[in-house]
Amino acid sequence: MDPHGVSDAPLPDRFDLYEASVQSPPEMARLLRAVHGESPTSLGEDFAGTADLARYWCETIPNSSAVAIDLDAEALSRAAGVDGLTTIVGDVTATHEHEPVDVLHAGNFSIGYLHERADLVAYLRSAHGRLNAGGVFVCDTYGGESAYILGSVEKQIPLAHGRHCVYTWEQREAAPMTGMVTDVLHFRVFDADECVLELPEAFVYRWRLWSLPELRDAMLEAGFEAVEVYAQLPDAEDENGNVFAEPITDPDWLGDSFIVCVAARRGR
Repeated sequence: MDPHGVSDAPLPDRFDLYEASVQSPPEMARLLRAVHGESPTSLGEDFAGTADLARYWCETIPNSSAVAIDLDAEALSRAAGVDGLTTIVGDVTATHEHEPVDVLHAGNFSIGYLHERADLVAYLRSAHGRLNAGGVFVCDTYGGESAYILGSVEKQIPLAHGRHCVYTWEQREAAPMTGMVTDVLHFRVFDADECVLELPEAFVYRWRLWSLPELRDAMLEAGFEAVEVYAQLPDAEDENGNVFAEPITDPDWLGDSFIVCVAARRGR
């Protein structure tokens, strides 16, 4: 640390900041296991990025395994060497050979990478085929009256070595007639009140914002037996640490703005 109190530790990169600002593997793993309902041990993470969730899954759940697929080899390289974790650099819509899994997850609104309904249904059919009997596919999305409003939201995220990150989520473009949106993530890192790193436009996404009815219809057409909507965090935990998640049935719960997980179940 220099005389002014600034840490001499290496600065984080954009993937470090993404994980710190956007990801929450412990909570998501708990939710996925609760939604499945029967102590799943195998996970597929599509559009995996750094495979933060898959890494956590393999490192914390006994006798578990995971497969993570993403186009970005640099991002996936962070998952190298984790026991039980297989990484595949490739397109999730293509055919990849791996054992069926109990839970398949497409997080961080990545279902929106599929812009056309035909592509969405085709991907969901493939996802259905990659699940064990009784398995569940889960993706997240946002919506409500504010879904197409332009603007930005800032959050302050604590980092290691006494630093913090100002994370900005910007919705730069939004077209209600087509469902297309452009979302941008910006990062600024501060150390002792000094800005030591700026990463404007660290990640830029052009997505199709699928509505809940659109996702439900596509999932059922793809062969799933049932579709449910869940809050992003597990609802409750008993004295033994078992987590319970109840599907949302009251539309008033959603309010003017919401982020939810949509779960599609494969029959037995």
